[in-house]
Amino acid sequence: MSLFDKTACESCLTLKELSTLYEISAIISNHYDLETSLEKSIKILKNTLHLTNCSVHILEDEELSVFASIEMTTIQKKLATYKLGEGATGLAAQSKEPVVVENVHNDSLFLNKSGKRDNTNLSYVAVPMIVDNETVGVLGATLTKTTEIGFEDCIRILTIISSIFGQTIHSYQLNVKEKERLKELKLYYKMEWDSKVHNFGDIIGDSPKMEQVFKMIQRIAQSDVTVLVRGETGTGKELVAAAIHKRSKRKEEPFIKLNCAAITDTLLESELFGHEKGAFTDARETRKGRFELADGGTLFLDEIGDISASAQVKLLRVLQEREFERVGGSKTIKVNVRLVAATNRNLEQMVKDGKFREDLYYRLNVIPIDLPPLRQRGDDIKQLVNFFLERSMKNHKKIVKILDEAMEILCEYPWPGNVRELENTLERIVLMGNENGIDSFDMQLLLPALDKSKLLENSDKPIAASKFEQKLTLEEMEKEAIEVALQANNYNQSHAAKELGITLRQIGYKMKKYGIGDEILEPMSMTAIGQLLNMSRDRVRTLEHKALRELKERSDMVSEYL
Repeated sequence: MSLFDKTACESCLTLKELSTLYEISAIISNHYDLETSLEKSIKILKNTLHLTNCSVHILEDEELSVFASIEMTTIQKKLATYKLGEGATGLAAQSKEPVVVENVHNDSLFLNKSGKRDNTNLSYVAVPMIVDNETVGVLGATLTKTTEIGFEDCIRILTIISSIFGQTIHSYQLNVKEKERLKELKLYYKMEWDSKVHNFGDIIGDSPKMEQVFKMIQRIAQSDVTVLVRGETGTGKELVAAAIHKRSKRKEEPFIKLNCAAITDTLLESELFGHEKGAFTDARETRKGRFELADGGTLFLDEIGDISASAQVKLLRVLQEREFERVGGSKTIKVNVRLVAATNRNLEQMVKDGKFREDLYYRLNVIPIDLPPLRQRGDDIKQLVNFFLERSMKNHKKIVKILDEAMEILCEYPWPGNVRELENTLERIVLMGNENGIDSFDMQLLLPALDKSKLLENSDKPIAASKFEQKLTLEEMEKEAIEVALQANNYNQSHAAKELGITLRQIGYKMKKYGIGDEILEPMSMTAIGQLLNMSRDRVRTLEHKALRELKERSDMVSEYL
């Protein structure tokens, strides 16, 4: 062959390589089925460059298995499995470098597990597929007598193709993991919802105001209309949302929830709408938001009044158009979600103050459901007490009795923390109580806003002397409850919040609202100290009397026995 002819041949070969790469790239980018696209790409290698026995091995759990091949049977694919370092294929994966077997007939490095060796086969090339310096698989091919390229050219083009294959396989694996994560997340939320609804028996109560709530839930559950649940902290807004979902046509789909106040403004949009890889510093992979997770089901957004202005704009668009883009993305995503929002804030006033969008407010407030505070559900308190008491005794394997005098206090107490505070209180009762019964004195330790001094002075009438019988406003009672809880817990806000059945953020907000804080550093007055000492003495005397009675009873029993 002349020099001119040789140059022309090399030029032709280069064009062939480029053509091969172009065809493979087009197939990979236009096919959603990874296995099919890889097999079509392998077929191009065979037809264009005359490479045979082309196969794509994927590395999983330190083992290489055939993912795509057009010349292997199902049995041969199962046989052609390699561990890291095993044979030419395993060595390429382990070393992250191409491996060449010049003669497949006498080189022990070529294991031929599939049994595809014949007289036409000459050499074998294994090229690792590397992504982020990690091996995801190996692209292998056999050179025959008809192959028009040598080792160097073969390694060059297979290295380029392996890079394309590697990125595609890596994206495929991430997508599979994401789907599994979403499946598990949906299952988790569904199980959590099922458990919550089952354990709480939906919503407990038969007072007239709760009957109105039940009727409203029944009427609107089957529709897809947006619902706004309004009520004080701890009134059971999440349970109402779960009850709506349970009775809707979406009940088999996920029930996803998000507390908007518990997330910073910078992360809220990502939580709601998801983000693309690289959208911000910690966005190392694409994540779906709560709207996508709730697709087909119900999304519950608690404390909706706390979302930022930018999030309000995006939320309004979702409600209007049923579509959005992830943070850092440009692809429009459509969803079918039923929205139930909740708030303990006065949205109407926030609209007037310019802190909440008016158009969003009207979008949310299509069907309002107002939950009454526990102090307005007097008929339900005893029922709730018995429910939480029974559940807590079962959980802690204890038997605790609440005496009538203590039950009266529980029923008359204003419950500034509502049902959540009641639940936490019953938990404390079970942990601290015994079979002898919880009396009015025990309630002094269990209810922070109870006026203990007057209760001691009028022990024969513990209820009549309590401060909650006075005509105080809700704000006054709430303020006093917080002050007493802080005092009882040595001004530890976390412990006080737990005592009241509210969050640390909520107690911080209310302390700021009522101007509580300046006086915290001041020591207790002598009067207050004296009252506490008197309470302690009286409590000790009571315990002493009980102990003496029990000792005498036991002594009488022993004497009678003797």
